[in-house]
Parts: sequence; structure tokens; C-alpha cells
Amino acid sequence: MKRTSKLLTVPLLAASAVAQFVPAPTDLITKKGHAGIDVRYKEVPTGICELDPNVKSYSGYADVDDDQHIFWWFFEARNGNPSEAPLTVWINGGPGSSSMIGLFQELGPCGVGPDLKPFNNPYSWSNVSNMLFIDEPTTVGLSYSIPIPAYTDDNGYIIQLPNNTCPDYAQSYGSCGTYSKPNLTLTANSTESAAPNMWKTLQGFIGAFPQYAQNGFNFATESYGGHYGPVFNAYFLDQNAKNISGAVNIDLQNVLIGNGWFDPLIQYQAYYNFAVDPGNTYDYDPYNDTVKAEWYNNLYGEGNCLDMTKDCYRTGENSVCSRADDFCYNKVENLYDIYSGRDEYDMRELTPDPFPYSYYVQYLNTPEVQKAIGAYQNFSESSGTVSAAFGNTGDDDRPSGTIAACQKLLDAGVQVTLYYGDA
Repeated sequence: MKRTSKLLTVPLLAASAVAQFVPAPTDLITKKGHAGIDVRYKEVPTGICELDPNVKSYSGYADVDDDQHIFWWFFEARNGNPSEAPLTVWINGGPGSSSMIGLFQELGPCGVGPDLKPFNNPYSWSNVSNMLFIDEPTTVGLSYSIPIPAYTDDNGYIIQLPNNTCPDYAQSYGSCGTYSKPNLTLTANSTESAAPNMWKTLQGFIGAFPQYAQNGFNFATESYGGHYGPVFNAYFLDQNAKNISGAVNIDLQNVLIGNGWFDPLIQYQAYYNFAVDPGNTYDYDPYNDTVKAEWYNNLYGEGNCLDMTKDCYRTGENSVCSRADDFCYNKVENLYDIYSGRDEYDMRELTPDPFPYSYYVQYLNTPEVQKAIGAYQNFSESSGTVSAAFGNTGDDDRPSGTIAACQKLLDAGVQVTLYYGDA
């Protein structure tokens, strides 16, 4: 599965009852990184995530453009000398999903329990590598455009308030707080348009913290990272070749992509074949013949998902690709969720699946944690603004040159690892 949400309007998936008005931090250190990118950051106290007092952690923002500020959270490698460890970047997919998902639920130094206290992850990738988690594009997670006082209504829409008070009509939603202005022009609307700001973020960080990028660079991602990973890193190679004054070459060595969404024309068919045909890993076949027939027709029927996707590939037009994206999501991808009652990320589990824990969402919206990491807005797992922007171009339905980009990486001597689950 490639994403946690599909929103063609502008709602926010998110943070909810613990939202609050976030005062702008006043204690961030500013450094000029490479390529003229300003980085604002602070050292994160031990116990906010990393529990080892001998391991440093920093969080902050790369100011990549006017009203575009990319949040990052860095952790030193635990074992050995961090200046001799590689630097590994992690981003989640979506499009619009926060990389705090990866940090707190998958491979970061900590998780958060039901008592809203962090616990150690002994299997963290930071055991052996410096880790940099990045919320991208702008408005994802803790990355922000223009902070505004607002609340979210029952449909998840961000409704701007006149000031930092919560009026009676908004209090019932329990979501008054600070959010990014839901302006689609202040974030990326495609994989290709997101690549430059990712490069700028890395230029800023490496320039501010050169000691952590002396022993190679790895880029890891998942899900929609099947688009992001190849295209972003091919862009990095192109930038390296330009020998840009004031920029540093990114010493790219490895690209890792888990459950990547590369080629919609092929992978839409997998939704049907894996979930319906006996012979998937668990011989799981929950659908009656009526559902199977509907699903098959939605996928292969004349003028339906595959035909629409072929038209998107052929024309490359936003309107064509957006229509195909919308149809294939609602009529092919979403049927699994509608009829199966199973977790789309692990078909062995019923919904709702309580694991991995999502308590970190509430944790990141506590005043103490927001102050400790220098946050400018409330945290949300997924940005409806980004989802809407990508939906308008139909980026999800495009191949976006992912296969050619993988070939380019391999030709350049970069190791590309693709890994997939079986459930």
C-alpha cells in the first residue's frame, strides 16, 4: 500500500483534541548552510525521544523558500563515533505523510506508550547510522508555510480564526490551535516539484552539521517513496554534476525503498490479484463473487482504471491524470478497505489494528514537547494540503520516471534496495 490517506480536498488528518496555539520559538540557533540555506535549530533534551544522555539530538527547520520551512529531527549514531558513521535520511510517503511516523512507529530511537512517555527502541537504525527524519513537502507534519490560528471541523477542513482565542462555535471541535495556511501554492504538487526543496534541506543541514556527513549518505523511504526515492536521488545526482557554487556534492551510496509505489499501471493490478486470487501468502480470500466481479470490472473494464491510467501515461495532462487517480483510488484501491475489514498494511489483522502505537501524535502536541523541539505549529500525521495539491496533478497515477531514475542511480554506482512485506 502506498499511502495513509487520499484527499482531493484540503482536510487535515490529525492532531485533534490536544491541539493548541503554539507560540513561535525564540531560542533557535541560526546557521547558514550550503547553497545559502538558513537552518534554525536547537539541541533536543535527553528524554524527549533519545534516552541515552551520551547521544545528541537536534531538531529544527531549513528555510528553503519564502513561507516554506522544512522540519527535520536528527539523532546521532549510538554506537561508535558519530563523525565516522554514515548519514541516513528517512522520509515517509503519502503523499503528505509525516516522517514522524517512521521515527516513532518504525525505526527511530523511541516510541511513545499509552502513558505518553517515550520508550527506547533497541532496534533503531540510529544504532549504526546518524539519522535525519524530514517532514516534506511543506505543511507535512511539523513543516510549515504560514502559521495561522485555526480549528479543524468534522470534515477535517482547516478553518482560520481571527486570533489566538478559541470562540464558542469552535470549542466543540476540540482542535483550536496553530496550523499551516492551507494554500496549495505554498507546497509541492508533484514528485518532481518536491525534489528541489529536499535537496535544499540537505544542503542546509549538511552545511550546518558537516561533522555528521563525512562517511557517505543513504536515503531510505517507503510507500509513496517509490516515487520520491528514485526521482529525488536522481535529482541529487544531477545537482552534483552541475558543480553549483556554494553547494556540496551529496555522497550518495544507497537508496532503500520499502513497499514502493513505482508504476501504477502494474501495481493497481496487484490490489486485485493479491487480495482476491487464492495463492496470496495466506490464501486469504474474503470476497464474494459479486465483489470480485465489481473489482475486476473497475480495474479491467473498458474505460475504467487501467484504460484511464494508460491515457494519463500517454497524455501527461493534469486533468486526465487527476481523473484516473480519483477513479482508481475509489474504485480499485479503496474496495479493500470497504469490504475486507482487514488492516491494509497487514491483511492478517482486523481493523482497527492497535499496533504500532499512535500515542506519539498526542505526545507531539503537548506544550512541553513542542517547546523542546522548537515546533511552530501543531503536529498532524498527514497533510490534506499536500494530498490535494498532488491530487490536482494526478501525480499518484503517473509513473514520474521512477524506473528510469532507478536505472540512472544504478548506472552511477548507487546501490538500490527494494524490500517488501508479504502481508
